[in-house]
Amino acid sequence: MKKLSLLSLMISLPMIDVLFSHIEEKVILKDEDRETISTFFSSKKLRKRQYLLQAGDVCQHLTFVCKGLLRTYNVDEKGDEHMSIFGWEGWWLSDFNSFLSGEAALFNIDAIEDSELLIISRADYDALTLAVPIMDRYFRILYQNSLVTKERRLMSSITHTAEEKYLLLVESNPQIIERIPQNLIASYLGIAPETLSRIKRNLAFRK
Repeated sequence: MKKLSLLSLMISLPMIDVLFSHIEEKVILKDEDRETISTFFSSKKLRKRQYLLQAGDVCQHLTFVCKGLLRTYNVDEKGDEHMSIFGWEGWWLSDFNSFLSGEAALFNIDAIEDSELLIISRADYDALTLAVPIMDRYFRILYQNSLVTKERRLMSSITHTAEEKYLLLVESNPQIIERIPQNLIASYLGIAPETLSRIKRNLAFRK
């Protein structure tokens, strides 16, 4: 049977089942685990451009994206935005330092598209990992993968040209490229929008 993507699953399944599908890519859940897990999450909807979190507030929730697209970014003293993460179906988002420490968030998170989310508070997160120990392993796998991804992105920013960084992004996330405005992609890659436009023209010319 053909394996369905999370994007396909989120169209046909309830939100909590989209979460279960993602969890079971990493660990095995029992029926009683699913029943317990579902009691710890609440659903939330965001309209396009609506904030999930604003810098300076304390991040109260860890968020799973069931449908839609969000971004995590900060704003410098000049008012320029710097993209950190794009989060689409199957992604977790948070200002993790704020979520874990209770300190003020450094990042903003808002919706690029209308989005459907599942959220869990810090207290419920702690209770969940105690009630369902396999979830502690699941989150540890996510944290480890996140560290690897950040290291690779840092290395890419040092060793790759702007064109190479764009091509790597297209290769790894071809559908997402079509959903994200060009100015946000440029910010994520750390280049000017004009540079990205030139790269895309050059690539089109070579085809």
